[in-house]
Amino acid sequence: MRYSANHKLETREKLLASSAMSAKKSGFSTVGVDGLMKAIGLSGGAFYSHFSSKDELFKTIVERELAQSLERLSGEKVLDSRKLERCLKQYLSMSHVEQPEAGCALPVLGAEIARSDVQVREAAQTWICRLHESWARILESESLAWAILSQCVGALVVARMLATPEVQRDVLKSSHDEISRRIAQQRPA
Repeated sequence: MRYSANHKLETREKLLASSAMSAKKSGFSTVGVDGLMKAIGLSGGAFYSHFSSKDELFKTIVERELAQSLERLSGEKVLDSRKLERCLKQYLSMSHVEQPEAGCALPVLGAEIARSDVQVREAAQTWICRLHESWARILESESLAWAILSQCVGALVVARMLATPEVQRDVLKSSHDEISRRIAQQRPA
């Protein structure tokens, strides 16, 4: 049976999407190649026609997910500090806490990225620095951009570690309130 010319690209895309969702939901290191391929209905041996190693797949997932986060958290829709603040309110939401597979990769994959080889960390750094540069332009402060980026990611990590929604909401609200206060201080009077 011959496959269409796009079959390999379509399979690669399915593998990336499925693997990214699995990684953000359960962690990347918890699933083997066979499990990743089984999730899209293929055998483990087919994996190597798309990626040379599981590490290469992880690097590609990190690049792809962080590029998507950059698009959502900067880009044309976030042109000023008020729009950035509204965007961060969505980021620091219970839906983001409850649905890690649909959100930013940093809070769920950050520890795995930190333990990865230098190529993965360099790829992550490229995208994180692009997001930082975008926010620094909007906020007119490089240090505030780093502080807000770190606080957002950290707040999601902490909220997800907690057992009760009430305490999770407190973490998110406190973080958002503090970020809003800091952004308001940066605005011209």
